[in-house]
Amino acid sequence: MSKRAVSASLLRGINRSSVLDYMRQNGPTSCSELARRLNISAPTIARILNDLMKFGLVQSVGHSPEHLIGRPGELFEFDGSKHVVIGLDLGGTKLLGAVTDLEGNIQKEIQNDSCSGDAQKNLNLVHEMVQELIDSNRPSGVDILGVGVGAPGVTRAEEGIVNWAPGLGWRDFPLATRLSESFHLSVFVENDVNLATIGELDFGAGKGVKNLVCIAIGTGIGSGIVIDGALYRGQNQAAGEIGYLPPGIEYLNHHYEQFGAFESLASGKAIGERARQLLVDGGQSSLSERFGAKEVFEAARRQEPWALKIVGEAVNYLALGVAAYACMLNPDMIILSGGVSRASDLLIAPILERIEGVVPFIPKLVASSLGNRAALLGAITLILNQAMEHSAVRTLP
Repeated sequence: MSKRAVSASLLRGINRSSVLDYMRQNGPTSCSELARRLNISAPTIARILNDLMKFGLVQSVGHSPEHLIGRPGELFEFDGSKHVVIGLDLGGTKLLGAVTDLEGNIQKEIQNDSCSGDAQKNLNLVHEMVQELIDSNRPSGVDILGVGVGAPGVTRAEEGIVNWAPGLGWRDFPLATRLSESFHLSVFVENDVNLATIGELDFGAGKGVKNLVCIAIGTGIGSGIVIDGALYRGQNQAAGEIGYLPPGIEYLNHHYEQFGAFESLASGKAIGERARQLLVDGGQSSLSERFGAKEVFEAARRQEPWALKIVGEAVNYLALGVAAYACMLNPDMIILSGGVSRASDLLIAPILERIEGVVPFIPKLVASSLGNRAALLGAITLILNQAMEHSAVRTLP
């Protein structure tokens, strides 16, 4: 294919994505308004709307009552009712799945906590979940548009390959191919935190924000980066792997296999391990097995000194991460997500206090509004992006 043909195809994809995004965000609109707002010619807009109507993503909803001169303008709106998507979030300790319509309404949701380090067993679990979701009841005539999967670790999204997910035992694993061959559906794979970031951008706390970072704090720590409304992946598809950030010179000249220096100090796993070690050192080893990050935060809310000390240490390190992003990217917003973000009442204000005066511009710091459903809803946008050749991913030179 010639460069000219590739460029024309890319331009069509960009224009189509702009129209679809505008309609999803702004509701009923006319061809002339789309042309004016998006600076795209009216004939091009008309062709795009016709394509989207044939695909079942746009419908006509009458005419504008405000049109006073000439023919009334026909109004069109995004229609998310004729398709559903299957979203999967393959986290470090549990597998989540859902069927949702394109408006973000969850029709069925399931969870499996049986994942292990066995690669084939985990693939079998994923197969079972997808089959259960396919078999779930949905309105007559509603098609499954595709399957969107958030996988832990570095992924090669364009190829649907999971480079390395130690919790699942997958290395260079062709997950998209395996699932599409089994279910004859379009399957798209993305890093789980990137997928959650997309979910927050379109349906959650980041809706309408052009520049944001979503930091997921759970078993480990990762982040997703959005620049000018587009997900940024980086040269090796590893942008946002903040878990490997060295928070001090003493963490240099070390080799980190599974968990990086930063997440070994401030993740939910690290907070729980610190608490268990304190209990063992204090002669309460019988209690240590029942302690995790959740129990530490509960104790901190009761003002127990040992818990406040652990939380304070974690906040120090998280403040370093927030400050680093504030200085490097100057985002409008940083979203805290993942299991630890449920303790945002103990994190957000102290983090902001620690970086006040340290960085020139402090971004808005908020907790996720979607919780563990962020990646499941991000699957909607992921599948729309791919199914309609929706150009919304940027790799900077």
